[in-house]
Amino acid sequence: MSGATQWPSKGSRQASLLARLDIQRPEDLLLHLPLRYEDETRLTSIEQAQPGANAQIEAEVLSCEITRPRRQLLARLRDEAGSEIVARWINFYPSLQKQLTSGRRVRLFGEVRGGFFGVEMVHPRLRWVDKGDPLPQSLTPVYPTTAGLGQPTLRRLLDATLETSPLDEPLPAAIRQRLELPGFAEAIHTLHRPPSDADEHLLTEREHPAWQRIKFEELLVQQLSLRRAYNARRAHDAVRLPLCRTLTQPLRDRLPFALTSAQRRVMDEISADLTAPHPMQRLLQGDVGSGKTIVAAFAMLQAAENGWQAVLMAPTEILAEQHYRKLAAWLDPLGVDIAWLSGGRKKRERETELARLQSGECLLAVGTHALIETPVALPRLALAVIDEQHRFGVRQRLALRNKGVAGARPHMLMMSATPIPRTLAMTHYADLDISTLDELPPGRTPVHTRLASTARRAEIIARLKAACLEGQQAYWVCPLIEESEALQLKTALETWETLKETLPELQIGLIHGRLKAEEKTATMAAFVAGELHVLVATTVIEVGVDVPRASLMVIEHAERFGLAQLHQLRGRVGRGATQSSCVLLYEPPLSGTARARLKVIFEHHDGFAIAREDLRIRGPGEFIGARQSGLPLLRYADLERDKALIEPAREVAEELLANHPEAVEKLLTRWLGGREGLLRA
Repeated sequence: MSGATQWPSKGSRQASLLARLDIQRPEDLLLHLPLRYEDETRLTSIEQAQPGANAQIEAEVLSCEITRPRRQLLARLRDEAGSEIVARWINFYPSLQKQLTSGRRVRLFGEVRGGFFGVEMVHPRLRWVDKGDPLPQSLTPVYPTTAGLGQPTLRRLLDATLETSPLDEPLPAAIRQRLELPGFAEAIHTLHRPPSDADEHLLTEREHPAWQRIKFEELLVQQLSLRRAYNARRAHDAVRLPLCRTLTQPLRDRLPFALTSAQRRVMDEISADLTAPHPMQRLLQGDVGSGKTIVAAFAMLQAAENGWQAVLMAPTEILAEQHYRKLAAWLDPLGVDIAWLSGGRKKRERETELARLQSGECLLAVGTHALIETPVALPRLALAVIDEQHRFGVRQRLALRNKGVAGARPHMLMMSATPIPRTLAMTHYADLDISTLDELPPGRTPVHTRLASTARRAEIIARLKAACLEGQQAYWVCPLIEESEALQLKTALETWETLKETLPELQIGLIHGRLKAEEKTATMAAFVAGELHVLVATTVIEVGVDVPRASLMVIEHAERFGLAQLHQLRGRVGRGATQSSCVLLYEPPLSGTARARLKVIFEHHDGFAIAREDLRIRGPGEFIGARQSGLPLLRYADLERDKALIEPAREVAEELLANHPEAVEKLLTRWLGGREGLLRA
């Protein structure tokens, strides 16, 4: 490149500004595509400019002054037809006033509107011109940028990069023809420098064939990256765990309930994976109450009956302890011992459990992230089950995986009660095998959902009192522990005190994340035993808690919760024979997003339908943000609008991996530039 257009040197200010936009190389800049386009190919007279619309006006400066008391820069201009317009800047550099000298000709681009001074533009874009200067011949791209890096700088750097960078075509011609996609070079040039006859609507709406090529390639790279990670995992060794039935069959014979057909199908899928010589990497998804824990128990027993260790890791002490108690109730009669590890256990108890695990005397363990701490030795670990896997990050999952026996990786079973919409499963989760529990056990009663504003709090409390005096139990969930002036939310502490004062005839407990482990355990045990009528809680009871007599759930400030949280919380009731209710208390007025969320949870009980709506409202970035995957999210493809491209991208990925390895390398290098190693554990 010439000196004027050389790629910024490492460590320079411009390089650091580009890095803020995740632009490290010329290839990254080429894929830094416009947000929108502006039409500077024509001029509009001031008289014909439409209020509320963008326009480009060429005019001569009449005057320019700083006005007070509100300090702003005001320039008055006149066009060829004699009409006048005011350009106004609230934030400006003094140099701008010096440039706007009387008689100077300028092109203004911005939104035209009526104002106190007449027809005006606020903070218009300026271009100094001479009379008769030609207009641009194509639409002007507008890029995502950052403070200190203006549009002109980005465009200049892009011009040079387009001229000097080879725009290789990795896709075989047959595939492009089959999918009716333009070439990569053609697509990139069209998007950065649209031809004069380009359809502005198609470009802006990202429906132009050039956009289709880019979005397809982005989806394709995601598929290639994830499928390659999937294949790489299968190249590792794992302990084979054949189904011996010495423990799994006795458990099946003793169960006090019948397994659903979905549970039996999923258990067969997992069991087959465990017999393979490569590590299982399976996601078990199922709605609230679909029976994932018993499926995990059978998988863990399949490891134990082969003399190998299995662990179950949960994100909270309450959930981990719930799993421990359930597993102990099922497995104690079989003579199977389970270790229980959590940060809240006494030092002596903890050391005893660690010694039993290290010696191999104990084959099964349940715990929180305490399982992945350095002192924990699992010399015969062959299976790791991670519940609510999206609550753990890459490093935590890696730490658990690395506890496996030397030379082999443990089988991994990740569980989620937040169902994953199909488009997300096909894209962001393409490196996993997925099993779905799509059937609820018999006897689950539908939960009646009601919306109520905080003005009806007294009515809700009266209803709660009546239900509890009839022998039922209730949860009252609050989003915060202490008062926050910024959010002005009712807190768990305040609610607990208010309910105790209002309902002296009821026993009311309080549980939140800052309580000591033994206090949480004692409170939960009292609620499970029926000694407490009401449990005031934060979202620590979001998942796993199972109290059949609890038939009423009140969620305070429901508008502050996400859809997945609301659905999980509602799933804590409806576990017994009594008709259950969930009351969503909200503080008006509601924002548009909050109204949309509450409408979804009110209208739907199916977790998969709720997850689809959640993805539509929030987008994939927020939906899976807690996975901390390290994998770049889709920038251009939209899972809803572009779902027709997903299946072809999957098919082409398999075709390229099998027959065109050189194309795979080029695509991954272009889009990921060596960042493929950040793939999730």
